[in-house]
Amino acid sequence: MTSVVEATRVIREPMGPGLTRIWDVQDVLWEGDTAFQHVVIGRTEQGVSLFCDNDRQSTEYSQLTYHEALLVPGLLLAEKVKRVLVVGSSEGVVCQMSVAFGAEIVDHVDIDAECVKVCAANLPYGYTPAELAAAETHQGPVRVHYTDGWQYLLDAAADENLRYDIVLVDLPDEREEEAQHNRLYGEEFLGMCKAVLAPGGVVITQAGCQTMWRNNTLVRSWQRFNDTFGTVVYYGSDEHEWAYLFGRADAVAAPVEKMVERLKTSSYAPASIDAEALRGNSIPPYLVRKSYS
Repeated sequence: MTSVVEATRVIREPMGPGLTRIWDVQDVLWEGDTAFQHVVIGRTEQGVSLFCDNDRQSTEYSQLTYHEALLVPGLLLAEKVKRVLVVGSSEGVVCQMSVAFGAEIVDHVDIDAECVKVCAANLPYGYTPAELAAAETHQGPVRVHYTDGWQYLLDAAADENLRYDIVLVDLPDEREEEAQHNRLYGEEFLGMCKAVLAPGGVVITQAGCQTMWRNNTLVRSWQRFNDTFGTVVYYGSDEHEWAYLFGRADAVAAPVEKMVERLKTSSYAPASIDAEALRGNSIPPYLVRKSYS
């Protein structure tokens, strides 16, 4: 396993059938195969960037916009935010945001311990090595668990005292081909997430890309959420290419307006989301809306 690689290379990120995005990586800070994926952390024109199996996961330039779009609408939709469960999200940014919003306990579950550690060691955002060490020993509000998210949810469901206000699933996009993380996008797993919600709690997932040439996974996620939850809110980032879904078990009248009101008193002040963004970005694309009736 190498820790530092002196090289300049190209990463070809698959975007859709016959379509590839090419990343020039000027300086590879870390590259290697973990037990679950191939990880590259290097400097690009968007700053220090994380790639897993050639998919860009986050960049220094845009990670705040991505993570706020993923988390903030759900925090605003939840009845309260005291206890949060995060599945995936190697960088740890959403865990830190949850604490800033007022969460008292954040359980961060990730199956790939090595990826989490190299992110802390090499990324200028998310956990620092000292913060990760504290989270690994459960010193403070963030508690890291290196285990399978599926098994963690099964065990949590069996413990009636373990319920969450937020369950956030942040994984690489669902693959069209077979992949070990695809099961964490399915309806069965959504039901498992729903089972550990506290009253008024919210399940959040990265749901795919809203562009018509890459929206298959988003359409599937939209259908699954509407089959599982009483309230479903869509948020498509206006400055990123990703979309996110938020589900509550109960029916909530005018959920977006509820989120707008909560934003006024939020202890976390988003840098990329305001009331207009919440209203404007909560309308799913036409093809997504028409896919479920």
